[in-house]
Amino acid sequence: MRRTAAGLAIFGAAMMFAPAAEAGVDEIHVGVMQHNICVINCKNADKEDGPNVEFQVSFDSPDFLRWAWSPQPYIMASVNTAGDTSFGGVGLEWRWDFAENWALEPGVGYVIHDGELENPFPNGSPEAAAFAAENVQYGSSDLFRTSLGLTYDFQGPFEGQVFYEHLSHGQILGSGRNQGVDQIGIRVGYQFGD
Repeated sequence: MRRTAAGLAIFGAAMMFAPAAEAGVDEIHVGVMQHNICVINCKNADKEDGPNVEFQVSFDSPDFLRWAWSPQPYIMASVNTAGDTSFGGVGLEWRWDFAENWALEPGVGYVIHDGELENPFPNGSPEAAAFAAENVQYGSSDLFRTSLGLTYDFQGPFEGQVFYEHLSHGQILGSGRNQGVDQIGIRVGYQFGD
């Protein structure tokens, strides 16, 4: 219940930005993500259920970011439908068109989450082993979010996207455990002004 309430609060905060289209909002994405998947290191995959429902608002790139190839600032929320880890945060995304109607959108960001940080049971105990088998231990409430979207622009303001994201603190924002989580899914985008 605690996680669901925190996730809904994060989602609600992000939704407050949606009506501000005339205040520099460039696009909105809504998606469904398979949570805690296996990508490279599968030791911690499939401990948490899902899916996660995501909402992201991306803003026009400000002039002072032109030196960095004009990334778009964003705010996002991801709510886990099974009561596992939900998260929300901010970041930057770039858009690189590589063919007609196709683009790659890499991103970096910072999120906070409501998942487990550490194992509350003594090392080596049966309770600790059971807890570790069922929970991703993030080691920090603060995580980096790296992402990559493959985007197809439809006629008009809509786009479709296959989207991957990885959350981890990389031993930079926290200490101890750094198990992280991967998600992949699909998102639909609406571009204002198109």
